[in-house]
Amino acid sequence: MMDKASIYQKINEILVEEFEVDEEIISPEASLKESLDLDSLDYVDLVVIIESNFGVKLVEADFDGVVTFQDFYNVVEQKMAVRN
Repeated sequence: MMDKASIYQKINEILVEEFEVDEEIISPEASLKESLDLDSLDYVDLVVIIESNFGVKLVEADFDGVVTFQDFYNVVEQKMAVRN
């Protein structure tokens, strides 16, 4: 089981490597949508990559309350906790 820090680090690595996000703009309080500037296809790619890396299933409703990077980390973390 991954700890919080490992989950956050892995998500950040994915964002930097797959979506060419500048690591310096990634912070827990930052707006996910504004910081990433992803289109709808990018979000689909993000979901697929997160699912394959973390072994969780994400649905559209999971993103309803996601505003910040921390919100996104929490969703992935909660999904992993339920899975385990």
